[in-house]
Amino acid sequence: MERWDLYTKDRIRTGKTINKGEHVPKDCFRIVVHVSIFNDEGKMLIQKRQKDKKLWSDLWDVSVGGSVITGENSVEAAERETFEELGYRLDLKNERPAFTIDFDEGFDDCYLVERNIDIDQLTLQKTEVQDVKWATMEEILEMIEKGEFISYHKSKIEMEFFLRNRRGTHTK
Repeated sequence: MERWDLYTKDRIRTGKTINKGEHVPKDCFRIVVHVSIFNDEGKMLIQKRQKDKKLWSDLWDVSVGGSVITGENSVEAAERETFEELGYRLDLKNERPAFTIDFDEGFDDCYLVERNIDIDQLTLQKTEVQDVKWATMEEILEMIEKGEFISYHKSKIEMEFFLRNRRGTHTK
């Protein structure tokens, strides 16, 4: 059973944990990671979730996503999830999340990386992922519109594509 550390609103570990699927107590939070992998053509690697997943089954999603488990930090979780779901070793030791989005139960750290990956060489975690492919922003937005992709705010996807090879909020 997967266990999650709980954090304060300031992302300080409380010393408390819960099992995956348990309700996050009031005034506690957990951390989720998403990794969006882009290639030199500006396309994002997307994955199709398995049909029997409890949440968002049979829908396309960004490259990788999952929860930080007890004892991990965000970077370690992003690396672990990438290897578990895609069989790809991603080194994020010198990376920080490009941005974090708060949600009711926690923090969603979003990593944006550029790698030219041969998707035919990936080893997909068959209990989680049924397929992968490269997609443009326009293709993903269309998939959201058709209900084929997790119903992210379109502006989140647009921001990922915009920020994929940029740092900071200024133009200079």
